[in-house]
Amino acid sequence: MSRNPAFAATALFVLAAAAPAEAGPFGLGRKKPEAAKPASTASAAIAPGKPASAPAQPAPARATAETRALVARQPALARAAFWAQEVSRDPRDAEAGVAFSAALRGMGKNEEAVGAAEAVLAFKPDHVDALLELARAQIARGQAFHAIAPTRQAQRLAPRDWRAASLLGVAYEAVDRAAEARTAWEQALQLSPENPGVLANLALSWAAAGDLPRAEGLLRRAAARPEAGAKVRQNLALVLGLQGKTAEAERLIRDDLPPEQAAANLAWLRSAAGAGAGRSWSGVGRGS
Repeated sequence: MSRNPAFAATALFVLAAAAPAEAGPFGLGRKKPEAAKPASTASAAIAPGKPASAPAQPAPARATAETRALVARQPALARAAFWAQEVSRDPRDAEAGVAFSAALRGMGKNEEAVGAAEAVLAFKPDHVDALLELARAQIARGQAFHAIAPTRQAQRLAPRDWRAASLLGVAYEAVDRAAEARTAWEQALQLSPENPGVLANLALSWAAAGDLPRAEGLLRRAAARPEAGAKVRQNLALVLGLQGKTAEAERLIRDDLPPEQAAANLAWLRSAAGAGAGRSWSGVGRGS
């Protein structure tokens, strides 16, 4: 099954997802960052007959929870700089290490993101968020097979966490294990019913398998959720257009996209629909 990130489903990487840069129509080596050593709080030895040197200053306190929450809304570059500083203050701050990994991934520095997540797991091997972030970074660097083991471990540690099941589905789909991916997403929906991201991923898997009506039904459910974003609606437009339902597809495309991009997507969709849904979908595929 060919995969094209232009039609990536709404993943949690978020992924996404995390999640993946948009391109085209519709739409880490493991280098570990060096953690700076904390400043010593011990006073310098005083030599007889020499003036005493000033004691070293203690390392600054970690940022407050309120500050950390505010940083979460900043661009990836600002987040990466902030969390790098927090990690340098305390290399065993798991929250900072996971957030640093996510920020690096947001900048496209996927190799470094893997290293940052692995640095947390070196001292907290059962940290669920670090396991999931490692999996997201592996998927982002095109090594989805290596995301399966940490995601399964996260599932064992937190069997009621829908994110692990959903991310496992993304990893399976990326390595052409579509049936296992759909099973994982069905499990995720049992834990998080009507989750639009999970519904969209499941829908695109069925679409890639040639079952466009089933994909349409799932995407309609996803698009009906108030938290659904434009990606979900554009995936619905794609599936509708490939079935010849061009009027509704065009409305969805024009509602979400500026005129130039809408025109380009509509032109692509008309060309794809003219080639036949089965043939055109083979060139669309999925992303992580």
